[in-house]
Parts: sequence; structure tokens; C-alpha cells
Amino acid sequence: MAKKSAANATATKKSSRSPRAKKTAKPAAVHRLRIRVRAYEHGVLDNSVKQIIDTAARYNAEIIGPVPLPIDIRKYTVNRAAFIDKDSREQFEMRIHKRMVDILNPEPKVIEALTNIDLPSGVSIDVKML
Repeated sequence: MAKKSAANATATKKSSRSPRAKKTAKPAAVHRLRIRVRAYEHGVLDNSVKQIIDTAARYNAEIIGPVPLPIDIRKYTVNRAAFIDKDSREQFEMRIHKRMVDILNPEPKVIEALTNIDLPSGVSIDVKML
């Protein structure tokens, strides 16, 4: 019986050890400037995103993207005539193209340069600091 109790004692000692004995230091907090760009025309959108990336790269900023996001398609169905032809209809759609660019740990110079960019009309930008 002494052998069994010795075996149980060693089993309990082994099970009391945690599998994560080494503690790793957490990395420093990463600040992220998330830029979402939207437009109806994909060509204008791609040129605008390229301009944003070139401006950020000029100041040696770390860039992730551009990431293409799903296209929003809004469809509208309209009667062709006002009174008689109820079965005759027209369908229209609007496509909204979107891209996302992340800039990691942006410096104040980068943010200032991005606020001074002159982009074409029809391009909307949402900027968030995460």
C-alpha cells in the first residue's frame, strides 16, 4: 500500500503544476487609425485610396490595406407608367464601393498630412482612432 500512496503523491505534485509556467510580456498597445473610404465609382475610389497610401508612406507609416469591403447594392423598382400599366416596371440599382486602410501607430505629422488631402467629389471618408 505504501507504493500506491507514493504514486498518488507524485501524481498530485505533477497535476499541481500549471501548463503556462512562463509569463510573456504583453506587447505595447497599438494605436490604429482606421480609414473607410466609400464611393459610387470604383476607379475614383481606387485613385483616392492610392493617394491616401502614398501620403502615409511618405512619412514612413506602417500601412495595412487597402482591404476591399463588400459592395452595398441598393435596388429600386419603379412603375413605368402612372395609371394603366401596373405590370410594366423599371429597376434601378446603386452600387457603393468601399475600401478600408489601417495605419498603425500614426505620428501627428501623418494625421496632419491626411487631413490636408484634397480628394475628388463623390468620395466620402470615415476616420476612427482605435
